[in-house]
Amino acid sequence: MDKSKIVMIVLCVLLVISIGTVAVMISKSPNDNKRFKDVKIIFFTGGREGDSFGSVVYTGARAAQEDLGSDVQYVYSDWNSDLMVAQFKDAIAKNPDAICIMGHPGEDALKPLIDEALRKGIIVTALNVDLPILRKTYAAQGFGYVGQDLYSSGTFLAEGAIKKFNLKSGDKVVIFGPYGDNFNRSTVDTNSRAMRGVGVMDTMQKAGLIVYAVNLPDSVNADATTGDKMVSDALAKYPDAKVLVADHGALTGAMSGILKKLGKSPGEYIVIGFDLSTDTVAGLRDGYIGLVHDQQPYLQGYLSVLQASLAKKYGFSGLYIDTGVGLIDSSNVETVAKLAEQKIR
Repeated sequence: MDKSKIVMIVLCVLLVISIGTVAVMISKSPNDNKRFKDVKIIFFTGGREGDSFGSVVYTGARAAQEDLGSDVQYVYSDWNSDLMVAQFKDAIAKNPDAICIMGHPGEDALKPLIDEALRKGIIVTALNVDLPILRKTYAAQGFGYVGQDLYSSGTFLAEGAIKKFNLKSGDKVVIFGPYGDNFNRSTVDTNSRAMRGVGVMDTMQKAGLIVYAVNLPDSVNADATTGDKMVSDALAKYPDAKVLVADHGALTGAMSGILKKLGKSPGEYIVIGFDLSTDTVAGLRDGYIGLVHDQQPYLQGYLSVLQASLAKKYGFSGLYIDTGVGLIDSSNVETVAKLAEQKIR
């Protein structure tokens, strides 16, 4: 056989090998070589699909899914605690490897379901609202928490506002949050979502400020842009209020638009609140919003998926990770503005 034929045969063999290699590469899933590709997780984002806060949690969880290879199914709950409980029951019935839950329904409502999930070998971990008694009870079984410390987040924001705006004894504050009707500080469950607002109240009252609590109606919880009547009614009831506190991420972002609609000027009220969004960035820029606590919900999504994956695959115990440690105002908003647009901050 002459050399030209030998060369041709070699080239053909190499071509066949190359085509086969490419075909194998194309047929393989991007997750095939990732460490947690066999871990199936049901993940609660909290709100509606695309809402200002839940979408950042989702972005973080999606990034973890892509980086780690975990198989994640997402659940949207409209920030409705009763719906979360029903969806948690459904999630357990699907028998995933792990469930990342929002703690909003509280420990009494979730304990029987968490017990059931653990009996079935399902890892459960919490985000956004802590379940401290359950977390401590089941930490060795992978139950952890990623999110803010609610009460401390409230005190942190209040202390920052008192210092930044030189608030004095006798200044009046209206705080809007999910406190229920006929709010009574002494009856608040110390593990409930309301504890963030209680942290604000306690800190401001300790400094001599007068604080009035206004409960969020369901319409505002579902769509914060409907909050103009709530705010208008509160301002009419408390005409000498100096500070408005939005203990609700979407309402914080909506406050600028609400006050504009009511004919108020930037700085007419000191507005503080929680959580970044593009609307909140705009409010900080135009002066309607003065100070915001950032609980970094991207990390709540990302690290919850990581924690659940680690606990399922390697049996690691649950971790407690406090993500709520930053304050944003007009002096530093530009450092995070682009990240807010990307649903990262």
